[in-house]
Amino acid sequence: QVQLVESGGGLVRPGGSLRLSCVMSGEMYGVHYMGWYRQAPGKERELVAFITSGGRTNYADSVKGRCTISRDNTNLVNLQMNRLKPEDTAVYYCNVEYSEVVPGGGETENVEVWGQGTQVSVFS
Repeated sequence: QVQLVESGGGLVRPGGSLRLSCVMSGEMYGVHYMGWYRQAPGKERELVAFITSGGRTNYADSVKGRCTISRDNTNLVNLQMNRLKPEDTAVYYCNVEYSEVVPGGGETENVEVWGQGTQVSVFS
């Protein structure tokens, strides 16, 4: 069973920085991408950034220039967040999409797994 555990959230003043980490465990066949999403109270969950297995990255317009997503070869994905703003306050979730073999055949299907989330609060 694949599990994701986030850490690194906390309270920070505007202009400060945080580094979020996500540790992934379990067997995954053919990871497509790893990503970070966030959800503020009363709002829909939105994409912050993702990184593909080939290293290609993409960022939401609201965080471009302030966030950097990265991963290593031991199933760890990080999100460095700088110059934080009050509107960055949200629960941040790590997720992964990977391929899984369909029982009884050689075909695969995409599987998506989410972590439990870590709270980021930005205010004075």
